[in-house]
Amino acid sequence: MRAGGSPAVELSGLTKDFALGLRGVRLRAVDNLSLAIAPGEIFGLLGPNGSGKSTTIKVVLGLLRPTSGACRVFGVSSERVEARLAVGYLPEAPNFYRFLSGRELVTFYGRICGLQGETLTARVVEVIAWVGLAEAADRRVGTYSKGMLQRIGLAQALVHDPQLVILDEPTAGVDPIGAAAITELIRELKARGKTVLITSHLLAQIEDVCDRVAILDKGRLLACGTVAALSAEGKNSTDTLNSVEQAELAQWLAARGKTAAALGGHSARLDQIFIERVERNRQHTEERAP
Repeated sequence: MRAGGSPAVELSGLTKDFALGLRGVRLRAVDNLSLAIAPGEIFGLLGPNGSGKSTTIKVVLGLLRPTSGACRVFGVSSERVEARLAVGYLPEAPNFYRFLSGRELVTFYGRICGLQGETLTARVVEVIAWVGLAEAADRRVGTYSKGMLQRIGLAQALVHDPQLVILDEPTAGVDPIGAAAITELIRELKARGKTVLITSHLLAQIEDVCDRVAILDKGRLLACGTVAALSAEGKNSTDTLNSVEQAELAQWLAARGKTAAALGGHSARLDQIFIERVERNRQHTEERAP
């Protein structure tokens, strides 16, 4: 499955348009996106709502075809069924069969992925224990808490031992203790040699766990690199803005309970970088508009 030296995920000029109505109007959800995720790294895909994250993930999963450009998973086009054999996926709001027990649920997905017999049974026991649900394995999923649902979702994503694990908002709605447990599971995935692609609006979690991040807005790539590199690049970045831009940025931050002074200092946090890059992109977009 894995071609020698191939990235875990490679997007080349990826563009995805959606038709709106019957008038031929099209919405560009992803705009000429190119990036590569190395095998074994934890990669954060960030952006505000409507930035193209979900569309990009659906292309990687083979659920959508690109309008143009290409997506490859370990060197195989994401449009081919073989590419999906290497991928495990936990959606943001999994809608599992609530009448099944946790064990039955993971077994069901294991069968879908082609596992059977003793191999399936052993693997189900292994992943359920690994996510910390061995004692609740025979309870109905309908009785699980939000954190437990996310963990059983992670178990179903891992049952076939994929090389690439895609996690869409894995800690959304989970309490701090549950979120910390899921974060440790993500680190363990990396320790086991897995590649993890994660989306989250909890930027502190992303900053803590990811090797590299990409920031999207309106389908375009605004920045990509390690958090440390982006922090150094964003250091005292408000100095590059003119007085009007600085005033507008300060006003935008104030409306969200932040101050422009927070952007200064010795380094910029990921949330500061995120806010600045997205706001700057939107200002430039407005300036270019007729």
